[in-house]
Order: sequence, then C-alpha cells, then structure tokens
Amino acid sequence: MKIRTMQIEDATVVATLLDQMGYPDTLDFLPAKIAKMNQNQQEKLLVVVDQEEVVGFISLHLIPQLAVRGDFMRISYFAVDEKVRSKGIGKMVEDYVSALARQMGCDRIELHSHSRRTKAHDFYFRQGYEEVPKYLVKYLK
Repeated sequence: MKIRTMQIEDATVVATLLDQMGYPDTLDFLPAKIAKMNQNQQEKLLVVVDQEEVVGFISLHLIPQLAVRGDFMRISYFAVDEKVRSKGIGKMVEDYVSALARQMGCDRIELHSHSRRTKAHDFYFRQGYEEVPKYLVKYLK
C-alpha cells in the first residue's frame, strides 16, 4: 500500500469515493480541480493505492497563521472506499498526514465533519482529535 499525489487520471475513482460521501456528480469538474489544486504548494491531494487500485484519498490545505508560531493543516475531504474500510487504511493515511503537517511547520490539524457522519467522528476521536464546538459559515451566492 502506498500514498502518492492525486493525478487527473484518478478523477473517476475519486468521483466514486466522493459519491460514497454524499457528493454526487463531481466527475465533470473534478479533473480541472485536481489540475488547479496540484499547482498550489499549499494544497495536497493524495490517493491511497493498494495493488495498483486507488482505495482512498485525502484533500489537505496548509493555512498559514499570522499571530501564532505554528500553521495548521485542514482536511477538507477524506474517504476510504467502503469496500475496504476498517482495515487500517484510514489510520495509515492519518499518521502520514500528521507527519506531513509537522514537517510543514503545523502545530495542529483541523477538519469539519457533518454531525451525521458519526462513524467518521469515532475514527477521528480514536486518532486523538477533539471536538471544538464553534463553526460559522457565510454562503456566498
């Protein structure tokens, strides 16, 4: 099993994984997003490959902080194929991301996860994440 940078050729599998997360119909714009994000050094798109098959992915964003020493890494999307969950793949990726975040000067990793994703929350709690209760959003139309 290995972790590598996501490529445009991974778009079909990543779209399937996004669909499993409840984000259907992403394939038409996903290749352009992958290309754009791969050009930004503060964005990391990674896939997990097992026997030449993509079985998961994670989307990361380095967010520099002005008023504190450490920066932080944000996880925006993280999925392991439902056919291979609970086999240690998620933990392997999270361990990799934690090491990467430290290497990039981060002092924490943050993520937002909808309240309905209780199994995901259980996973994150097992990895040492804590719940921070305040989150505000302004939708731009």
